[in-house]
Amino acid sequence: MKRLLSIAVLLLLFVACKDAVKETSEEVHGKENTSEMTTDAKMDSSKENMAMTYPAELSNTFKAHGGMDVWNKMNNLCFEMDGKSGKEVHTISLKDRKTKIETDDWSIGYDGTDVWLLENEEGTYEGNAHFYHNLMFYFYAMPFVLGDEGINYEIMEPAELDGTTYNAIKISYNAGVGDSPEDEYILYSNPETNTMDWLAYTVTYRDNKKSDKWSYIKYDNWEQVNGLSLPKKLTWYNVKDGKPTDERNDLRFNKITVTETQLENSVFAKPEGATVVTK
Repeated sequence: MKRLLSIAVLLLLFVACKDAVKETSEEVHGKENTSEMTTDAKMDSSKENMAMTYPAELSNTFKAHGGMDVWNKMNNLCFEMDGKSGKEVHTISLKDRKTKIETDDWSIGYDGTDVWLLENEEGTYEGNAHFYHNLMFYFYAMPFVLGDEGINYEIMEPAELDGTTYNAIKISYNAGVGDSPEDEYILYSNPETNTMDWLAYTVTYRDNKKSDKWSYIKYDNWEQVNGLSLPKKLTWYNVKDGKPTDERNDLRFNKITVTETQLENSVFAKPEGATVVTK
């Protein structure tokens, strides 16, 4: 029965994504600088066309990837990637961040209230479903997710990574924003093209204490999708003395769609047999 339910859910997700196609330390920290602020259009689930103010450096990076105005018009994002359990199909409702991840053996979703897990057989999912439900979306949707509300920006001194000097912006979160408000990010952009080339990040899930352990992802393979520049590949690096050294592993993304289609709530609803996952 669970197998049949999972197949039904997978078919529903496939239809949703198909319809979307039709219309988808040697511390890296530096000194804080002053920066010209610019205004871009920002939308969330409860407000329309709210003006958000970003540092000029970040606004330039948004523009290099298609612009926040284009991003804010979009209502859904779908992509496929190869995870440790095989092919994963990710579907995200962008305004309210409802999420679903489907594989042959399990599915994870967020319906706007709860994170849920459905396994074809008990024990087929290994990991923390609550932590994972939006993890890859957040990495994938850079730099645009750095335009969310409740974020603080700090312009840093230019930094050298792998022999190239980049502009750097540090991102932190207000208390109570997201599951891990103590997480921090540093966006490194190319000073000539303004494109995002690297992301440094810390992970503080559950313990709610700031970390000084930085991980690095290189963004160097972009694809134009419906007016936006989105990554085809993310490469994680080994780190020594707070700086990236050599490639560790990468993830590749396929069947990428981002569209204005608004997906039905039923796409993300907790199916029969699924369990609610807590932190």
